[in-house]
Amino acid sequence: MMGTNAQSDVFFTDFRTTFTENLLQKLARLVKAAGFDTIDFNDKYVAIKMHFGEPGNLSFLRPNYAKVIVDMVKERGGKAFLTDANTLYVGGRKNALDHLESAYANGFNPLVTGCQVIIADGLKGTDDVSVPLPDGKYVKEAKIGRAVMDADIVISLTHFKGHEQTGFGGALKNLGMGCGSRAGKMEMHSAGKPEVNAEACIGCRACSRVCAHGALSFPTKKAVLDTAKCVGCGRCIGVCPKDAIEPQYDAAFSVVQAKIAEYAAAVVRGRPSFHISLICDVSPNCDCHAENDAPIVPNIGMLASFDPVALDQACIDLCLQSPRLTHNVLDDQPQTDDVFNDVHPTTDWRDAIAEGERMKLGTRHYRLRKI
Repeated sequence: MMGTNAQSDVFFTDFRTTFTENLLQKLARLVKAAGFDTIDFNDKYVAIKMHFGEPGNLSFLRPNYAKVIVDMVKERGGKAFLTDANTLYVGGRKNALDHLESAYANGFNPLVTGCQVIIADGLKGTDDVSVPLPDGKYVKEAKIGRAVMDADIVISLTHFKGHEQTGFGGALKNLGMGCGSRAGKMEMHSAGKPEVNAEACIGCRACSRVCAHGALSFPTKKAVLDTAKCVGCGRCIGVCPKDAIEPQYDAAFSVVQAKIAEYAAAVVRGRPSFHISLICDVSPNCDCHAENDAPIVPNIGMLASFDPVALDQACIDLCLQSPRLTHNVLDDQPQTDDVFNDVHPTTDWRDAIAEGERMKLGTRHYRLRKI
């Protein structure tokens, strides 16, 4: 447990290169300086958690960066795989088959990265592990994708950017929301109960066949959901051929952020973890969008730390200290001293960091070590 005045080391390097060192080599040097070699990787399964990018979005991290980390793990005797969990919403990553195709289309395939992609929560987003969180304020049992929990070591490789619900998307969000199964994502976003879009429902009854709790009935040709019986497992969302069963996004943003931090704690506790964030192509919204708007701050640099809370705080501080770019969404927004609040004024990015500290994930107090 850290004292109130304790600081975590966050290592930083900018995106400048020389004739003798390219960005990939610089990333490897940064990670080594941050203590990567203090982890015992020998014969360990290593989950490298990252976002493969929704098809149409071009701001996700290039797979070349992933290969650097994969190679470093393999050189130290580890068994690396890239991973992410399925999404709640309709798109290119709702099930494992579409998710894999999207990952491959964006360059995340073994020929490029040197390792396999495993979708953490299985074919339909229902393969998860319940992780007790006795100290959670909102979550007492996190539902994490099984492949992530089966790993011996977790590495987060994060594209730092803006986010419409959390202000920014950093290491905590990559770990928390990103590793949650479909049921976990429902719990973070809402009270955990979906709803039926009657206009889209065709009465095929696929949902009722997978519901273990009898929550779906058909008094007419349309499905009706009994929320008293529903446990929020999300299986019905995964099997509906018409996407007629939809998650509710009704939790306050501050609560969503706290839940994300608690889920992140569930992911990393009890095993080694290491965290890397790249501040580049800082789009105003998440890479889950099928598009990416113009960046709001310049490319700043690469950071690494054992502390995901300190890492997120350092990334935020560097962005807030940076000049803003123009010809983007900020041109139409009021200007304050906080670029992320200007883009998404209904959010407060501090909420996740505060809960991360309370959950003893790390500290917002850090020492920036430049290399």
